[in-house]
Amino acid sequence: MVQEGQVIPDFIVPATSHKNIQLRALRGYRVLLYFYPKDNTPGCTIENQDFAANYPRFKAKNILVFGVSRDTLETHEAFKEQQSLPFELISDHDGKLCDLFGVLREKELFGTQILSVSRSTFLINDQGTLEKAWRDIEVREHVHKVIAVIEAEEGKRTGTN
Repeated sequence: MVQEGQVIPDFIVPATSHKNIQLRALRGYRVLLYFYPKDNTPGCTIENQDFAANYPRFKAKNILVFGVSRDTLETHEAFKEQQSLPFELISDHDGKLCDLFGVLREKELFGTQILSVSRSTFLINDQGTLEKAWRDIEVREHVHKVIAVIEAEEGKRTGTN
């Protein structure tokens, strides 16, 4: 599991809009990956809508946003269209990206133990190093907390804070 300050190993993953996302090809941009359990569920829909509503703020900071779950590309395409998401969704159907970031957790659902994605967000700097990790987060206000941390860090760097 990667930790803050570590270089993220390069990966290539399938995404919506018939794209493959390769981390190395995104150098020069900061990358925000947010992991969520499942398309078309209430909490995940709220989370995706919040990231979509705040997407211009991320874009203005040269941050590329990608949602990640273990859903199929077909499910992602329908969800992206239904929610009018302005960014791509990554299908981590085999769970390799989830393993890399350590977001898979066992939980109990109707008396059965299942492996589920823990809601988590990761900010990768423009050189491929994990800048900040938010793990096991709550849906409400999460996007605003991410933005607040990013803006506070930028303020420290530029002396405007």
